Amino acid sequence: MTFHQSKIEKLISELCPNGVEFKELGEVCNFRNGFAFKSSRFKTTGLPIIRIGNIQNKIVDSNNLVFFDIEEYKENLTPFEIKKGDILIAMSGATTGKIGYLNSDEIYYLNQRVGKFEPHENQLNNRFLYHYLLSKNNELYILAGGGAQPNLSSTALMKKVTIPVPPLEIQEEIVKILDNFTELEAELEAELEARKKQYEYYRADLLTFEDDAKQMTLGEVASYRRGSFPQPYGKREWYNGENAMPFVQVFDVGENMCLAENTKKRISKLAQPKSVFVPTGTVIVTLQGSIGRVAITQYDSYVDRTLAIFEKFRIDINKKYFAYQLQKKFGLEKESARGSTIKTITKEELTKFKIPIPPLAEQKRIVSILNKFDALVNDISSGLPAELKARRQQYEYYRGKLLTFKPLNI
Repeated sequence: MTFHQSKIEKLISELCPNGVEFKELGEVCNFRNGFAFKSSRFKTTGLPIIRIGNIQNKIVDSNNLVFFDIEEYKENLTPFEIKKGDILIAMSGATTGKIGYLNSDEIYYLNQRVGKFEPHENQLNNRFLYHYLLSKNNELYILAGGGAQPNLSSTALMKKVTIPVPPLEIQEEIVKILDNFTELEAELEAELEARKKQYEYYRADLLTFEDDAKQMTLGEVASYRRGSFPQPYGKREWYNGENAMPFVQVFDVGENMCLAENTKKRISKLAQPKSVFVPTGTVIVTLQGSIGRVAITQYDSYVDRTLAIFEKFRIDINKKYFAYQLQKKFGLEKESARGSTIKTITKEELTKFKIPIPPLAEQKRIVSILNKFDALVNDISSGLPAELKARRQQYEYYRGKLLTFKPLNI
């Protein structure tokens, strides 16, 4: 690492001793917006398309896809092809501002509200752009307006986001270092994914009952309501200030039944009476966007209207068992939905959901087993998750150092 750093420093002193020029993204790369495929024509087979939900930071998730029949489209779709190495960005929805690098040999097609960057080869290294955009995730989200309905304009993206453009030789050396980190991280992620699949298998088995457990609707098990927030979302006085509290939205709910350590938004004291307070230890579930994410809140907060809050249980039930069953139920709903995607869940639909209720002792036994599996794949203080976290922090540290340049002194 020291060798590479000293080599980069030497190159900078030789090739750009007076600093590095910063340019608008539009000056060094082209941008392609996706095609407006009609969702009513989505199929379960055909040519695959990438939507905003497939864009996660660092990767393009090609597991949950929808498809279309090219015979239904007379337009030339070649410009909307995406292939290995392409850098994509989600332009709206819960994943707004997230950057994905396509690492598959398959060809996909770009859906609307997903954009593709096309760097100018003589100015910008593709992977250099990728690492730089990853470092700007929060800025891109803010540029999109934040709130529950962020919407990123391609014009604003290409004009308001600037990037340092050192000589290509320097870019390539930086990419070598940062790619080493991401490759190690990918290996750990693959091993962790294998463990997660094992965990999912046992979880599905333990939470499945034949006829020996009573089936009850969620309404019979607990009372629940949706969160709330004063409108419009963007008003400055609704956020931050003295005595501001965490405000939970869909993207603050993780896949490990926990909230993010810090919510992206904090609700002001003025707005709090217009929202719904949720104490620590409350079960919540997302009803829009990334639907079906369940959490047992680990801090006091206020909750957005895109989530359901389970306030009081009407029967003796283990809260963690309930959360596991809720998570499983939504997973089954997604499997039966078109394209494995649910657009939204209404309170009326939620009322009809049923879960099995075995004796309390059996619930506790199941939770005890699943908690041990959960710790193996999600506990960031030990094992693979801890090592993966350390690698990510190391990558972000060096990314920050290597992508910081003195502006050109003209």
